[in-house]
Amino acid sequence: MTQTKTKLEKTAVTIPARHGQAGLSRRHVIAAGLAGAILAFSAMGGPAHAAEYIKDEIVIGKADAPITIIEYYSMTCPHCARFHLQTYPELKKNWLDTGKARMILREFPFDGAALRAAQLVRCAGPGRFEAFLDVLFKRQAKWSRAADPIAALGKIARLGGIGSQKFQACMTDRELETLVLSNRQEGERKFGVNSTPTFIIEGDKYPGARSYEEMNDILMKYAK
Repeated sequence: MTQTKTKLEKTAVTIPARHGQAGLSRRHVIAAGLAGAILAFSAMGGPAHAAEYIKDEIVIGKADAPITIIEYYSMTCPHCARFHLQTYPELKKNWLDTGKARMILREFPFDGAALRAAQLVRCAGPGRFEAFLDVLFKRQAKWSRAADPIAALGKIARLGGIGSQKFQACMTDRELETLVLSNRQEGERKFGVNSTPTFIIEGDKYPGARSYEEMNDILMKYAK
């Protein structure tokens, strides 16, 4: 599987981005280095605590579900988009909505555009983050490859009811940025995540985008 690079990566971010199941031998990049590259790209100043956003884990499903699925994803990863657009709807209907499992979404940004898009999802709030995820993945090829990805994200934000002031506050909130980057760092340190999407199911790691049939077969192993 070849590397997928956006215009952003080619012009501003030197982090090698590898998505999907391939890439298990890729050079690890620590979160601090990623943060530095992203800050150099964004060149945005701003207050340390400017935006309102989801500060806790992003959880879909019932809290007492017997199976926990953790997904590490990057908003610019085409394999993540395929999973969320093709596999996730059936997974949600048959496993999450029924209380059989719950899913925790954790960001693993590979580039500046992925970081800012992840921040936008959290700024959408508990009632709208899924809708923003869906739209951003559907339009991924357009906004992630735009000459100005931040401006492209701003247009999507406005269509979703997030005004310019809130959007700017979201993009420049360093506390939010740290939260997203810390999820990536923890994924690397705790689970050895180095590609997206990667699923952690009851402590076991499953890298790579999978069909609903594949996910169902895996989850059946943990069903009681």
